[in-house]
Amino acid sequence: MDLRDYFRVLRAQWKLVAVFSLIAVALAAAVTLRETPQYASSARMFVSTQGSTDDAQAANQGGQFSLQRVKSYADLLTGREIARRVVDRLQLDETPGELASQISASTKLDTVILTVRVNDPDPKRARLLAAAVSDEFVAYVAELETPPGKDQATIKATVVDPASESTAPISPQPVRNIGLGLILGLILGAGVAVLRETLDTTIKSTRQLESLVPAPIIGAISYDAAAVDTPLISSLDTYAPRAEAFRVLRTNLQFIDPDADHKVFVITSSLPGEGKTTTAVNLALALAEGGEKVALVEGDLRRPKISEYLRLEPAVGLTTVLIGKLPLEDAIQTTAREGLDVLTSGSTPPNPAELLKSTSMASLITSLRARYDVVLIDAPPLLPVTDGALLAAQADGALLVVRHGKTTTDQLALAVDRLESVGASPAGVIFNMTPARGGDGYGYGYGYGYAPEESNPRDTSPVA
Repeated sequence: MDLRDYFRVLRAQWKLVAVFSLIAVALAAAVTLRETPQYASSARMFVSTQGSTDDAQAANQGGQFSLQRVKSYADLLTGREIARRVVDRLQLDETPGELASQISASTKLDTVILTVRVNDPDPKRARLLAAAVSDEFVAYVAELETPPGKDQATIKATVVDPASESTAPISPQPVRNIGLGLILGLILGAGVAVLRETLDTTIKSTRQLESLVPAPIIGAISYDAAAVDTPLISSLDTYAPRAEAFRVLRTNLQFIDPDADHKVFVITSSLPGEGKTTTAVNLALALAEGGEKVALVEGDLRRPKISEYLRLEPAVGLTTVLIGKLPLEDAIQTTAREGLDVLTSGSTPPNPAELLKSTSMASLITSLRARYDVVLIDAPPLLPVTDGALLAAQADGALLVVRHGKTTTDQLALAVDRLESVGASPAGVIFNMTPARGGDGYGYGYGYGYAPEESNPRDTSPVA
């Protein structure tokens, strides 16, 4: 995946990213509301050496000695000894360990300034504890730095900024917490979206098709929710985007083996539910509309649907001709679309594969080839049964219908192998139910439409 692919994934999965972001923000807000406000009070102390400062060298050595001591003092401030002294002094109920967890100390680089901070839910108690800690530490330093037998400590700590009472809590910080939650949610959502895309093996781009099928992509039919109720383009407006998409498919189909006068194509798919039958019927309608003499054969003897779509008689058809009960001329039915004749499936046989690979079927295809400009055979899907491959072996090629977001790469690869195993080959690929807008920008049905503008009776301006 390149950068463009990542942007495409995020754009397609924006709802998932938004859900993760909202959940993370909600959790951050809940944690913030449940968190007890904490107040901080701090005091600053100055660490210096005792004795005369007349001697510059001695003063410099004393300053260096104080700097070394300050680092150790910062650690002592957060220890249990200071906490124990404060607990005893204020007669607190908490243990020294609990109090020590509330104390923090810091120093500024190359200075002898020591800052102690105490956090507590009560601002007044925080100030009281910070004052007690600083006072006890001053006394503790005096004890530690007084040599045996001496009355004066070599180093002393002096409180220069007494503890003050805080008016605003230092935590929680709603803006920071919610901001971090939003960032974390966006990262998690984007990560899950990319992971889903990586694990998703369904075909969603023409680049995937080009790498899997050794045949051109001759058309892309965009998804139309209204197709469930009006599957045929003959029921649509002349300039409907779906009708235009099939006209584009018709044009591209004519460039497959342009020197051939009569062409026979099998329309099939990898699995059921990819739209092969509606594609076959609509392509036949588009070809007939373009002036071609078209025969549409219902070669799916297991789940026939063409007779239902075109409101034709299903009892007499392909099986009737193959078993010799009726000649081809009498079994073919005409339609309301001039130039389109249909051979429905007929009665469902117990042995569809045997009928389709018989010499009678080969003779029927030869007869249809001689009479029509284009013969389209709606065949069963390739993976569940062998019927589609048997029909493709007798035709000029197979048109593979691939459904966007449903057909997987493995299924399509197996379908191509099934065709090649019988000596057939895919002549073209039809990408079905693609997004109306978006995709990789190549070969997609964008679904815009380009109908004539309505005339305005008030517009009397001359045409330039």
